[in-house]
Amino acid sequence: MSEKAVTEEKRVFMTGNEVVAWAALAAGADIMYGYPITPQNEVMHYWTRLAPKYDKKFLQTEDELSAGFATAGGVMAGRKAFTATAGSGSVLMQEPMAMAEMMRLPTVAVLQQRGGPSTATVIYSQQEVTLTTIGGNGEGMRVVYSTAGHQELYDYTIKAFNTAWKYRFPTFVLGDGYQAKMREPLTIYDPETRGISLLEPEPFVGKEGEPGKDRPPAQYRNTFNLEEELYEKVMSDIREFEKVAPEIAEYESMETEGAELVVIAHGIVFRAVREAVANLRQQRFRVGGFRPVTLRPLPVTQIKELVAGAPKILLVESSYGQMARLLKEVACGSATEISTFFKPGVGITAGEVEARVKEIIKS
Repeated sequence: MSEKAVTEEKRVFMTGNEVVAWAALAAGADIMYGYPITPQNEVMHYWTRLAPKYDKKFLQTEDELSAGFATAGGVMAGRKAFTATAGSGSVLMQEPMAMAEMMRLPTVAVLQQRGGPSTATVIYSQQEVTLTTIGGNGEGMRVVYSTAGHQELYDYTIKAFNTAWKYRFPTFVLGDGYQAKMREPLTIYDPETRGISLLEPEPFVGKEGEPGKDRPPAQYRNTFNLEEELYEKVMSDIREFEKVAPEIAEYESMETEGAELVVIAHGIVFRAVREAVANLRQQRFRVGGFRPVTLRPLPVTQIKELVAGAPKILLVESSYGQMARLLKEVACGSATEISTFFKPGVGITAGEVEARVKEIIKS
């Protein structure tokens, strides 16, 4: 068996969870820590089938709290470690992810969103946005990619490992229950054949030599005795995060130039928006679409330009305004008319988006 799981480009037909497992292998992940929870279970199942063939490891922990801390531990030991979870599992992982945020550990987590609150539905939602972008008891110094399909699940799972290890902030790939379970075609590939250099992990602890003599001492703290100490550490990390945010932030834009109304959505809901915008354009409506690919950090410059130029904005999401709250903070002070279309835990169709757009334009 080849050392690489993916050696050439290949068209495949997979579920989203299967895609994540293959992407983690292509990214050079060493070990997965996890605990079963729908709808991400098959990420673990596929990983455990593939891992032995490529000398990779897996550990099922006693719960998601342990999985998060084990992932942080794997990273500190110099392994490309990752985890996957959903729903109430995401809630439990906020403590270890907040620790990783403070300690600047490059953890990677794939979240296949399901409905909330509490255990709720196991099918689908976009109701884990707030939890993922600014969860825990930190300041939200993390990277969150929101994917819209299987190709992006593959692309951004690979990218997440590089982003995490380059910037040393916890990095999340945000999918959903629909993507997790459905099958669709995509192209899998070896990242290096596309010019993507995979960053090599290095240990945080256990390095050779005497600290302070042969190498600088390593101090990875999550507890501070003085308020001033905590303030200095947090502000230092915030300055670093804000400095790199513009180069991390990503977005997708369509037909926004001269648009009378721009529809903003993220993740799989933007697939409906794409179709709706194309249909409305054929009907002579001057409508555009905009999608933040990174929900943290947001593409702030592009959003400010958008709200400055578009007379009307429609925010569409399968939650009750979790994305909207993030965007409204950026758009604060704009004279743009902002409307919403929220369906918590329910899929949104192109026809529904079209109907809402026409309702706003004709009002």
